[in-house]
Amino acid sequence: MTTPAPQRQHPFTPDELDGDRLAVYRSITEGPRAKGPRLFDLVSDSGVLAGPFNEFLLRPALGDALQRLGAAIRYQGALSGRSREMAILVVAAAWDSEFERTAHEAVGRAAGLTEEEMAAIAAGAPLDLPDPHEAAVLRLTRALTTGDVDDETWSACVPPLDRETVFELTTLVGYYSTLALQMRTFRV
Repeated sequence: MTTPAPQRQHPFTPDELDGDRLAVYRSITEGPRAKGPRLFDLVSDSGVLAGPFNEFLLRPALGDALQRLGAAIRYQGALSGRSREMAILVVAAAWDSEFERTAHEAVGRAAGLTEEEMAAIAAGAPLDLPDPHEAAVLRLTRALTTGDVDDETWSACVPPLDRETVFELTTLVGYYSTLALQMRTFRV
């Protein structure tokens, strides 16, 4: 007789939240992610936070720092919407993260990514991008998710990217890799 696997998640419903957990919940549901067009669901019908966000409530101080970092990456960064979403989709493919892929394909479409471009990113296939900045973002992100940015890759990507953009991109890759790891661990 096999024993059932232990439950890895506790879906926090809004009526059980107070204090710091409620503050983090509100930051996510009332902050920049909630404004503008909703391209993916932040909460379920019962009010439980979707994707990685429910687990942010386990340690509210860390969860709040993570959600603020994610909001800064998405809404205060200098990367174009297309470049940002390409990079996020590369991370989603590297980690086989279904939530990130589904959510950010929707955002990517709104940012102008085509179905063919997103399919090539998901497959790790070559993608001929006419914009040298976008091509460098794709190449550098693929290098970041598969090992190291060697000197050849750095020389090919910087320029057209500058060091500030590389910093933003490495922060994005680290953040979305963290989310993918957490979702994998908690079986989200």
